[in-house]
Amino acid sequence: MSPEGTWNLSISTPIGKMKAVVELRRQDGALTGVAHGAGEEVTLDDIALAGDRLTWKQSVTKPMRLDLAFDVTVDGDTLRGTSKAGRLPSSKVTGERRSTPENQV
Repeated sequence: MSPEGTWNLSISTPIGKMKAVVELRRQDGALTGVAHGAGEEVTLDDIALAGDRLTWKQSVTKPMRLDLAFDVTVDGDTLRGTSKAGRLPSSKVTGERRSTPENQV
C-alpha cells in the first residue's frame, strides 16, 4: 500500500513523547513530504520506499536542533519503526494514517 497521505506520529524520545504530523505526496513520480510539530514545519529529505519500508531524514530546531533519520514499516494505515538522532538512542515511532482531512495540523 502507498504511504501517501497524512500521518499522525508519536515518537517516544528520551525527553518524553513527541507528536508530529507527516504529509506524504507523490509529485512527478517521487515522494515528497513535510512534517509539522513543535510549532515548526520542515521538509522531508531523502525519502525512499522499498517494499513496505519507508525511510526519510529531517532536521528540527525544536525542542533542540537535531538531524533525524526515520526508518519505518508501513502496514496499511499504520506504521512502526524508529527515529535516530545522531549518537542518541533510537526512539520508537508509531503512526496512524488520517482517514479524513483535518483542518487543524
